[in-house]
Amino acid sequence: MAHDVRIAIDVGGTFTDVVKLTPATGEMRFEKVPTTPDAPTRGVMNGFSKAETNPADVAMFNHGTTLGLNSLLTRTGARVAVISTFGFRDVYLLGRTDRRAMYDITFTKPPALLDRKDTFEVRERSYFDGRIAMPFDEDDARRVAQQIAAGGYEAVAVAFLHSYANPSHELRMLEVLSEEAPDVEVTLSHQLSREYREYERTSTAVLDAYIKPIVRNYLTKLQQGLQHDGFTGQFLMSRSGGGAMTAEAAGQQPVNLILSGPAGGVIGAAALSKLIDAPNLITIDMGGTSLDASLILDNEPVMYQGAEFEGMPINTPSLYIHTIGAGGGSIAWTDEAGALQVGPQSAGARPGPAAYGRGGVQPTFTDAALVLGYMGTDSPLGGDLTLNLENATKSMSAIAAELGLGATELARGIIRISTTKIVGAVRAITVELGRDPKDFALLSFGGGGGLVAIDVARELGIPTVIVPPGQGAFSALGMLMADVQHDFARTSVVSLSDVDADFFLDAFSSMEEESAAVLSTEGFDSEKQVVHRTVDVRYAGQEHSATVQFPEGTNDVIAAITKDFAVMHERLFGHVMDDDIEITTVRLRAVGLVDKPELPLYQARTSGEPSGYGQRTVYAFADEGSSYNLITRESLMAGDVIVGPAVIAEHTATTVMHEGDRLEVGSYGELVITIDYSKEA
Repeated sequence: MAHDVRIAIDVGGTFTDVVKLTPATGEMRFEKVPTTPDAPTRGVMNGFSKAETNPADVAMFNHGTTLGLNSLLTRTGARVAVISTFGFRDVYLLGRTDRRAMYDITFTKPPALLDRKDTFEVRERSYFDGRIAMPFDEDDARRVAQQIAAGGYEAVAVAFLHSYANPSHELRMLEVLSEEAPDVEVTLSHQLSREYREYERTSTAVLDAYIKPIVRNYLTKLQQGLQHDGFTGQFLMSRSGGGAMTAEAAGQQPVNLILSGPAGGVIGAAALSKLIDAPNLITIDMGGTSLDASLILDNEPVMYQGAEFEGMPINTPSLYIHTIGAGGGSIAWTDEAGALQVGPQSAGARPGPAAYGRGGVQPTFTDAALVLGYMGTDSPLGGDLTLNLENATKSMSAIAAELGLGATELARGIIRISTTKIVGAVRAITVELGRDPKDFALLSFGGGGGLVAIDVARELGIPTVIVPPGQGAFSALGMLMADVQHDFARTSVVSLSDVDADFFLDAFSSMEEESAAVLSTEGFDSEKQVVHRTVDVRYAGQEHSATVQFPEGTNDVIAAITKDFAVMHERLFGHVMDDDIEITTVRLRAVGLVDKPELPLYQARTSGEPSGYGQRTVYAFADEGSSYNLITRESLMAGDVIVGPAVIAEHTATTVMHEGDRLEVGSYGELVITIDYSKEA
């Protein structure tokens, strides 16, 4: 076999999704295997086996994991210390003094990742412009390093005041730590963020240090296992900002992996939007544990600066994704008032929904979908997991009796509540930000997305639902579309009127030199390197900035930035002002271009019509049910038309469409479903 196979494996909370692409033939294979939380590397290697792929034949392996995120959620990361500038020991623990839950008298901040006894300080200080205010005290630094070595710490974050402007003291602290505490993992804040805001930069460094030992250990074991099996290809990890990073870079800066779970699907959505000429998409990715909603605007994903995890800032660029606890494994329960609730608790990979027959007894979204007929016992999930209707129905009995409902009534309630939560997630990224959902198509993927997509679209007035090829493993497919990406930034708070084109030339030149060196080290020739320049600007006196593209090819850079900022401010906040404008940060995104897979075109049907494999009673709206046609997606061809009601089953997922809804298969196998609103007129 040729050594050109590409494979992507995305580890989720319940299932691990696998996509195998053979460029020579254009064949794509989609698989699912159970996630193995107790032995993460085993689940990945199981993915290779399920796809019948020899690692020795793989040219590129793209991987996404929630390992770092899970260690944060469960507080099972490293024992971590933080070293600050003398007098600034409490920067991390004090944080910001705002109160998000203003009217909740029971609110308490989530616990920090370390205690005050884990904070240390060293005599040194720099000014905001990089000048040295207090020289680095070598003896003090060694004293602190020795305390950390003796204290049993696994990792340490170094975050000195204004190190974004002058990192020399942090670099010297690294040298001292390597001499006095060689077994301790070290994170330097300036290597993650060259921006002001001490708390945000310190928080980012602490998060990175907290997960670094566990992530690096995992990647090392996985690489060793792959190399043992003959893998010599490129190993890339999905990152929070939407691109990819080498496994080596991920081990050095694992904070970039924390919010990377849903990133692959969003990148895949952006790529697909260009192929099918659908520039504006709302995406919903429904997995086993959660649902992620995001936007594609003009064929590009929406980015933002200032992500958080449980109130702890992550000062790195991230995709704008809204996540809720609504997945296939979300558990139904009754609250203290006796009202039905669904999630955020999940049955996870083990024991999973009752229908999986692995010991689960609590009713979940998946069990409800099976009871209603959205899913069936005739289409094994992933090809080998046959659902058990008796188990699913039995799981409903206790809550159904408590509420005085039948099993199908309760199942409809579970689906309805989940749908309402998903509608709320979509509204949060559209209506609440001044965008009309009717101006978008809804792209649905993940193992459960197709079960609710049409109901969500109908609630919001969205005219079209698009289901991509391989929807159940689409996030893994999206990883194959991701370029290697590095983000650089330099804080420089200065009035826009006080700078000229040379200011930007100097700022970008230094970052471009750094980025070229990094990408060259990772194997990208100059013709495979692309940079994108942006500038953060605000009105003088404002707290936060807006990011605008740096104007290329213009003689008056200042006027162009002023104009673009006015347009951006109007779009974001609904008004513009005459106040002075100031720059806060210049940014550079450096991209190493990776050869993208070409999605194969579907053949058109030359004769006949698509045929189903039977019918099933679906209790979507009433206990008497309605008959839905059963269609196998793999049997569909480009141009085929299906009119609902129908259930479209495929290897990794299921799509449900109701009476009057019209499906047409696109050129790349995407299902384009037009919602029927005629009965609501």
